[in-house]
Amino acid sequence: MAAAGSTRDAARTRRTLLDAAVRAVLAHGATVSLEAVAREAGVSKGGLLHHFPSKDALFTGLVDDLLDQFTAAVEAQLDPHDDRPGRLARAYVRAIFADLEPADSAENTREHTTLMAALGHLPQVLARAQEDGRRWKAAFAADGLHPQRSTLVIRAADGTATASLYEGRLEPGELTETRDLLLALTEETGPLWEGLPRAEPG
Repeated sequence: MAAAGSTRDAARTRRTLLDAAVRAVLAHGATVSLEAVAREAGVSKGGLLHHFPSKDALFTGLVDDLLDQFTAAVEAQLDPHDDRPGRLARAYVRAIFADLEPADSAENTREHTTLMAALGHLPQVLARAQEDGRRWKAAFAADGLHPQRSTLVIRAADGTATASLYEGRLEPGELTETRDLLLALTEETGPLWEGLPRAEPG
């Protein structure tokens, strides 16, 4: 029981540190010091280093946590009764728009987008993001939609999330219409334009 309690305490402390790192990076950017993060979390620098032995480790853990949160959000939107092509694309769209509609969730989305922008130039963060992008690309390739269709739907959903960063909270009616249009595009599987040349893999 003591070991289980210790594990729970460690998990709580790690969560506190990651949440504090989000706030500190949003306030100070990627140049934020470990001392500032520890102060924000209410722990000693030694306590921070116990969980994240370097700034690189902290930022990598932070980005991994954000990516894991989004993956979990998409998985939560998977319809267990939906076995049609495009099931993953529909869950992806629903997850993004679910985060944009309530005011508090939309603020979280803007924070996460800002955070990734602030850290995206760091090699270890870029590598993690690229690895995650390849994983999603492979998953969508197996989702049953023509690449034209899935690419347009996913890029449009991502773009809507990014737009909230620059435009503030988007109008609920516009969000609903955009979401429904993207979901409708997943109801068929063929190409959107038969004459469009296939892009060569990069």
